Amino acid sequence: MKRLAPAEIGFAVRSWLADLGRGARLFFRLLLGTWGSWRRFGLIRDQIHFLGNYSLAIIGVSGLFVGFVFALQGYNILEKFGSTEALGLMVSLSLIRELGPVVTALLFAGRAGTSLTAEIGLMKAGEQISVMEMMAVDPIDRVLAPRFWAGVITMPLLGAVFSAMGIIGGWIVGVLMIGVDGGSFWSQIQGGVDVWADIGNSLIKSLVFGIAVTFIALQQGFEASPTPEGVSRATTRTVVMASLSVLGLDFILTAMMFAV
Repeated sequence: MKRLAPAEIGFAVRSWLADLGRGARLFFRLLLGTWGSWRRFGLIRDQIHFLGNYSLAIIGVSGLFVGFVFALQGYNILEKFGSTEALGLMVSLSLIRELGPVVTALLFAGRAGTSLTAEIGLMKAGEQISVMEMMAVDPIDRVLAPRFWAGVITMPLLGAVFSAMGIIGGWIVGVLMIGVDGGSFWSQIQGGVDVWADIGNSLIKSLVFGIAVTFIALQQGFEASPTPEGVSRATTRTVVMASLSVLGLDFILTAMMFAV
């Protein structure tokens, strides 16, 4: 096994700190350009349509099938304890608290995140970013910021769609196919799901995931090497880093929100 020299370790640590510093600086520049971005709301609106509308199909269909599977598995488990009437509550809480925000963020990273990275990377490879800078147009305010806020807005909406479709899928399997009482299914959801503790925390999770995934996608595209190979590597890094960030943040947020 090859042993790393102290110089190699130092270079790796320095590179990591430099990347962290560039990322922090880019994030603060995005926040500082918030007012300018919202003054040109048409740019944000177009990106919301691009990110949200084109991701809606995969989010909705995925939520429906996740609800199908979760209702089947949940019924088999609850049947052993004679609690099949709690199927609706188990499906809804699992989707709203965990599966909705997390799976939506992972799908968003794979579909919209990679698209953002490739788009920004190709703009950099085609020297469009350099042309903007030569024309005294800040590419962060003009290109990155609208996409960033569009992703932050879109993620909670897609998470709500995923959870709603999952609950509908659970109702289809549990009530229409298996035969669970429909009144018990919906009454358990109505009585057991809290608006603030469950739905509110789910929206907060989706908001945090939207910030993380969108920022990672934009940063990787903005810092990608202006070559086809560099753009492809940046796209791969987006999926890996965004997925790991979502899972890590989910653990932290769950521990803070639902810890006993």
